[in-house]
Amino acid sequence: MATAPKRKANEPAAASSSQDLVNDQASGRRQEQKVYTFNNEPKQATAAKDDKTKPQKTILEEHGIILGKVIGTGNYAKVKIGFSEEYNKRVAVKIISKVKAPTEYTQKFLPREIEAVKGLHHENLITFYQSIETSHRVYLIMQLAENGTLLDYVREKKFLDEPQARTLFRQLISAVEYIHSKNVVHRDIKCENLLLDENWNLKLIDFGFARKDTKTSDNQVVLSKTFCGSYAYASPEILKGKALHTILLCLMSGLVVWSAMLWSSVVYPTMVPMFTSC
Repeated sequence: MATAPKRKANEPAAASSSQDLVNDQASGRRQEQKVYTFNNEPKQATAAKDDKTKPQKTILEEHGIILGKVIGTGNYAKVKIGFSEEYNKRVAVKIISKVKAPTEYTQKFLPREIEAVKGLHHENLITFYQSIETSHRVYLIMQLAENGTLLDYVREKKFLDEPQARTLFRQLISAVEYIHSKNVVHRDIKCENLLLDENWNLKLIDFGFARKDTKTSDNQVVLSKTFCGSYAYASPEILKGKALHTILLCLMSGLVVWSAMLWSSVVYPTMVPMFTSC
């Protein structure tokens, strides 16, 4: 268990008003939803017939989820704290706008991420509970990491002492070793994609760029020729356009995380994120 000086935890999320709850009902009838649960069994969820004597529930309320405050935002997604009645605990709800998100993301990277996380279960990976898809949004229901990202933690602390950094790095290696054993390559390991739970244990998230390792007919791993993620965490070979073994991609990214924890710096600090078709 990683330890750190006590700091103020997130305040409990208050039950939000009806304005805070996401309602995808364009009419009195509920839209068809695609729901995937942690046991990997997809199921179709549709609403019952209209009941004019009772107020319609929102899609998330239908699944026993009450939304609270926003804890993260992006160009086409935001993350809110929620409470799951099914699991009787707080969860993280990632809300992705299918209207704002690029088509390539909604049709390629997002389905790939959902497919990847459904089959992964490890103590240093964020637990995925379910996804709910409507005509306008996709909701990803996941474990809530109470202490935020590793990036924010390092910025607050300036740097981590070596024992704590070593513990977190060991947990990262354990997570990466596990997903590689499942023939999955993450390809976007960085401090922003590493969260800290209530016990200061590391959790790897965001499998949007993940993919299955491909092999030749003689069982040799096909070298990676494309680049995903951030320049700051990329290997020199990839920056030079050279093919590289996928395991070495993760190794280089992990070493940059190690550097960031100990010295609060990365190898290529002036580089900006770049994404290509992966």
